[in-house]
Amino acid sequence: NLFDAIDLLKQKNIQLILCGHGHANRKLNFEGIPAVMGRSNLRAKDEVGGYNIVTIENNTVRYSERNPGVATKPVWTTVNLQNYPFQQENKSYPRPSYAINADYPNVKEKWNYQDKSDIGSGTSSNNKLIFTTNTNGEILALKKKNGKPKWKYQTNGKIYSIPAASNGVVVAGSSDHFIYALSASNGKLLWEVEAGKAVLAHPVIYNNIVYTGSSDGHFRALHLQTGKVIWDFSEVTGFVVTRPLIYDGKIYFGCWNNDFYCLDISNGNLIWKWNNGSNNRMYSPAACFPVATNNRVFIVAPDRYMTALNANDGKEIWRKQIPDLRVRESMGLSSDSSLVFVKTMEGNVYGISTSADTMQPAWKSEAALGYEICPTAIIENNNIVFVPTQSGVTVALDRISGKILWKHKTSNGLITNLLPVANNQIVVTTMDGKISLLRF
Repeated sequence: NLFDAIDLLKQKNIQLILCGHGHANRKLNFEGIPAVMGRSNLRAKDEVGGYNIVTIENNTVRYSERNPGVATKPVWTTVNLQNYPFQQENKSYPRPSYAINADYPNVKEKWNYQDKSDIGSGTSSNNKLIFTTNTNGEILALKKKNGKPKWKYQTNGKIYSIPAASNGVVVAGSSDHFIYALSASNGKLLWEVEAGKAVLAHPVIYNNIVYTGSSDGHFRALHLQTGKVIWDFSEVTGFVVTRPLIYDGKIYFGCWNNDFYCLDISNGNLIWKWNNGSNNRMYSPAACFPVATNNRVFIVAPDRYMTALNANDGKEIWRKQIPDLRVRESMGLSSDSSLVFVKTMEGNVYGISTSADTMQPAWKSEAALGYEICPTAIIENNNIVFVPTQSGVTVALDRISGKILWKHKTSNGLITNLLPVANNQIVVTTMDGKISLLRF
């Protein structure tokens, strides 16, 4: 929603925007608003780091870079501060286009819900309701037939946890350190369990038990109806954000410390732990939703590796990094378990054989998505492969041929979740707080 922010800023006496994140010194312009990006203070491969000295004097802003103990470099950019008559400007700027929707008129938005907060999580459902959470700390239910709010429950922290729903109970974690269980019908609190730190992970409910990670080094199994702790594994080395995988009497999950765990689902005992060997936690297999079949567990990670592990002992069956097939975090299992779908950073979608002795692409769709780092899981339903993107476009691919069936843009925000709710309906959630029910 960059463009919404720009429109709001132009209503004020905005004269300069200072920003970072790009790790470089750059002079920018945001639709007529002057802007300067400052470098990171990290040293990378240099001997010393650095930072910018910003001097504001006589309506002029001057930037010079300082390398501690070495030198202060000459001024590299200046900006003259002044009032800008944005309200009177006639110039137009390119904005995100939704023209692609006209190319696939069979796809309709049955309803849309716009939250006042961001939605960094996703949705679950029962017969009549859609459940979600937001960064305002709310767990909420929408009516499936029209998207109208049914109930809301307020927590004391931001929520990034996709709620899980089963047997009339909705469960989600919050950054206020609590795990909440609510009545699915009215949102009333049934129980809450406190963790030591924020609970950002996505819970899974199986056989009336809630399984969830957290940020305090614990992975818990809780009774769905009471919240009673059934077991508590307390040896997780990093915080957990993923949705755990339950497979063949075991539960699998990664964390943001390069470790991947397999626990006995009955008692929480560690069966095995695998580490990717990296010293950089940003390469952890933590955000992907792992999948399993044929006694193999499959994961992808930001280090661009895809890995197949023996489900029983954690030994590597294969681990591969292919330069022109740069996987990251978005993946999903085909309905017949013969393929693991992966999305590459180049914007293509591959189906990797689940039975081959190495990373063998057996299916490909040149989806032409462009640069892609949206980590959201890929879903197959009724022979259609649904692919999320960072530009708010949902892409539907034919499971057999890989042909693009349709594309539909609901927002300019990253898609955080895709939830098929019928053979021809899917719920799309985007980071900017929009939930849409598509009919196709």
